[in-house]
Amino acid sequence: MVNTNLELSINTLKQYTITMIGKCEEAVDKAVDCMVRKDFEGCKKVIEQDDEIDTLREYIRDRSIELIALRQPMAKDLRYVYALGNIALELERIGDYAANIAAETLKIGEEPYIKSLVNIPEMAQECKEMLSDIAIALENADEKLCYEIASRDDKIDDLYNNIQVDCLEVMNQELTTINQGVRLLFVGRYLERIGDHITNVCEKVIYAINGDRVEIG
Repeated sequence: MVNTNLELSINTLKQYTITMIGKCEEAVDKAVDCMVRKDFEGCKKVIEQDDEIDTLREYIRDRSIELIALRQPMAKDLRYVYALGNIALELERIGDYAANIAAETLKIGEEPYIKSLVNIPEMAQECKEMLSDIAIALENADEKLCYEIASRDDKIDDLYNNIQVDCLEVMNQELTTINQGVRLLFVGRYLERIGDHITNVCEKVIYAINGDRVEIG
């Protein structure tokens, strides 16, 4: 049952979304850091903490519905509520991908890496910086920053291409590396998809600000 006494506001909903962005940034950072250090207990914690991101997604979704039903926002306010609900969905997927990275690390286990983990941490760093900046863009309704953040996804794509080339080269030279090589490709793909979801968030923030439905990239 909807609690009609609940104090709802777009600003409160926005702050929960910014908190969720921070959780996603932390998850990506921790997942790749634990991968590099082979911190298996840390990987398990990343997977467990994905529940926190899922809970925030559910909260933002439910509060969005309540806000629309009880306050009947119009025009820009309605856009913000709608956009925040959709942003939370994009962020939930980012949390899932961070958990997937941790899971791949557990599957690789103690086996030495078949290639130096250079591009993967670089991709993670780019994703972290994009997430940090999109929180600022959302807080300040900064449309220009949204476009600038989304443009960085090209670098993530380039790094992923490097991972594909390096892994395939190693896998072709030594068949015993195929299993791990595939897992490293998965990790690269997860980070590449995180970049795509951040771009989607940028598009939704722009829509909330001015009502423009844009496709960047």
